[in-house]
Order: sequence, then C-alpha cells, then structure tokens
Amino acid sequence: MHELSIASAILDAVRKEAEKRPGVRVRKVGVRIGALSGVEPEALSFGFGALVQGTDLDPLALEIESVPWRQRCPPCDLTFDVKDEGLACPRCARPETLMAGGDELDLAYLEVEE
Repeated sequence: MHELSIASAILDAVRKEAEKRPGVRVRKVGVRIGALSGVEPEALSFGFGALVQGTDLDPLALEIESVPWRQRCPPCDLTFDVKDEGLACPRCARPETLMAGGDELDLAYLEVEE
C-alpha cells in the first residue's frame, strides 16, 4: 500500500510549510491525482486520516482533485480527455497524439487559519 507512504510524505510537506509560518494552523491540504498516477484516492484518504488522527495536525482535512488522462494532438493542437474511444484525436482522427496529463500527483494548496 504505497498510498500510506504518499500520505506520510504529504504530512511531511504540510509540517515543513507550517514551520515557515509560526502561529498558523493548517486546516486543509489539497492534492491533484491523475488517472494514470497509480494512486488509489480512497486508499490515500484512508491512510491520511489514520496518520493524522491524534497528532498535532488533527483535524487536518485532505481534499483530492481527480485529473483525467489527457492527450494532445500536435497537428491540430487539440488537448482532449481520453475516453473509451482511444488515443486518436477526436477532431482530425490522427492516431499520433502525445500525453498531456493524467500522471500528476501534486500538492495543490494548503488552507490555513491564523
């Protein structure tokens, strides 16, 4: 369950940011998780909750934004979400498209209270 180690890394990042702002309490952390990242959002949320409970960060909330798999067509410059139809460009039907997103695992924001 690598989601537990990811949750731990998120908490480490939250603590480092909180140290830079004495007197501030972090209330929420937002992350973006791509469809191709290999991270299971429910498992991450569960592990995060377990690691936060009873610590100095409790009741820190985790907000997860799911990012779809996206491709870009170089000839017509269309960026599109990949659906069941495959990787071909929906505008010009060219099969040669490039990955444009979906593998993200980003710390997006911290919501703090002074």
